[in-house]
Amino acid sequence: MKLLPINTQKRVNTEDSLGHGMDAVIMLALFLLAGFGLDRLFGTMPVFMIAMTVLGSVGLFLKFKYRYEARMDELEAQRRGPAAAAAVDPEAAA
Repeated sequence: MKLLPINTQKRVNTEDSLGHGMDAVIMLALFLLAGFGLDRLFGTMPVFMIAMTVLGSVGLFLKFKYRYEARMDELEAQRRGPAAAAAVDPEAAA
């Protein structure tokens, strides 16, 4: 006897804008808090907070940029058809 129903629904798509926004907010908050902790530890109040926030922002920008480029390459390969995808990735044709 099963007490909980089996979830047969598809998983939530984290590639949407809400997922990206939550990712950005959480990561920036973590970097800001890490900078705040370092500032309290070393007694240099705004230096590490600013540096860690800038570092986190640049990292997020690069992550989003590379994820976008990979998705566009994937969609371009789908648009060109299976023959072009096989030429790019020989294992996909097998």
